[in-house]
Amino acid sequence: MAISPKVYQFLIGLFASLGSMVFGYDLGVIAGVIAAKTFINEFHPNDDQTGLIVSLFTGGAFVGAALAAPTADYYGRRATLFVGAVVFLIGGIVQTAAQGLSFLWGGRFVAGLGVGFLVMIVPLYQAELAHPSIRGRVTALQQFMLGMGAFLAAWITYGTFVGVTTNSGQWRIPLAIQNVPAIILAALIWLFPESPRWLISKDKNDLGLKTLAVLHSSGDTSDAWVLREFQQIQDAVELDRQLEASSYLELFKSKNTFRRVFLCCAVQASIQMTGVAAIQYYAPTIYGQIGISPSKTLMYQGISNAFALLGEMSCMSFIDKLGRRWTMIGGMLAQMCTFLVATILLAKFKPEDNEKGKKAAQWAFIIITCWLFNFIFSATSGSLSWIIPSEVFDTRTRAKGVSLATMTSFAFNTMIGQVVPRGMSHAGYRFYYLFVICNFTNALFFYFFLPETSRIPLEDMNAVFNGSWLVPGTSKRQAALRRQDVEAEAVFSKDTNKTEAIHGE
Repeated sequence: MAISPKVYQFLIGLFASLGSMVFGYDLGVIAGVIAAKTFINEFHPNDDQTGLIVSLFTGGAFVGAALAAPTADYYGRRATLFVGAVVFLIGGIVQTAAQGLSFLWGGRFVAGLGVGFLVMIVPLYQAELAHPSIRGRVTALQQFMLGMGAFLAAWITYGTFVGVTTNSGQWRIPLAIQNVPAIILAALIWLFPESPRWLISKDKNDLGLKTLAVLHSSGDTSDAWVLREFQQIQDAVELDRQLEASSYLELFKSKNTFRRVFLCCAVQASIQMTGVAAIQYYAPTIYGQIGISPSKTLMYQGISNAFALLGEMSCMSFIDKLGRRWTMIGGMLAQMCTFLVATILLAKFKPEDNEKGKKAAQWAFIIITCWLFNFIFSATSGSLSWIIPSEVFDTRTRAKGVSLATMTSFAFNTMIGQVVPRGMSHAGYRFYYLFVICNFTNALFFYFFLPETSRIPLEDMNAVFNGSWLVPGTSKRQAALRRQDVEAEAVFSKDTNKTEAIHGE
């Protein structure tokens, strides 16, 4: 029995998300690596050197995201996925075999370079393949597989942390396993379809039409929806050629396009300032401030990543129904509350406090800051940070726009990697006020500036961003009316074409 087109699109998106899994695995593995006793005994890193282990990876990802845009535009979406997987694999091998910090730093940078390619291209590829009605679910796979990678890494790292205590396998084994999804992705990506939008933009119209038909109508090239979508893409490509974004500077010349660039970069920057990167990279240090041992921290992180997976599955089930705007705002406010509780607990209870009070505080900290925060983040803002940039740009600006947004993410991630160790050392619990404030200001920003983009075809995003920058008060009803207008316009165009054909006869 043939699978339905939407299931096929979902499965392609799931496979492409192996590129996201390698990023998630790294997020989950690095905290355990730098906390491993055999690693510390072998390399004796200080705070600055530990910060470099984290920040060189994200610095490499920043460069990779910049290089991914021209690669995607000139060589295609699949080629970009392939390059990212191969580059990551090289970096992963160097890290696993590292005999000194300089080797490890080099491997981290190269692996980050590959991740920059992958994280930029995966949601873009997914968005260009998916039907508007399931685009949110398909692009949310980026965050889901990121979470899956972090989940696997946490438990693998925990296993080697407690089970391999006498040799470097304690940290080398987890680093080696990160190469597996990259190998699978590089080996099989050419078996999957290229983006029909990219094919049509390169004048491969016949192949573009066939690919659209395979994706949306089980290969029927005469399907009405496929033909209408094909015509819309052709029209958009023709317009794009007149307004081609030949360089990144072109993204800032149009108010409409600049608004999208500004919004997407703000989305990615705001995500890093929620506190999620601090928890991912420095969990043992953070939990140590309330008296939780490194081994227990890694175990609790594994459980936390399971809650994250539940959040990501929740997001895939509701994001195309509830929309983007209020999901993002509500998520930020809920995350603010979890960090507020964490700050109070860190201020009130110290590792040397009495055992009874400390135990209660530890469990409250774990449940609220670790498990609840991760669930909320994964169900809301974490997933939306990939969905929104991948869907708001038009064909001519999509690769470069998503690239800029991804670069912003890694720039802020790099900053967090450098600042957090010193901030925790010097400011203690007061450092976490930063994340309380940032989550609140993020919610305010999105209330004023984030329009609803759910279920709107990619070719119709220009109309969404031609309106006012300020969008407070946008309701689900208004967003639904906008979608009805888009659908009515498509039906009108179809009927007009039929009428013209009849009169032509």
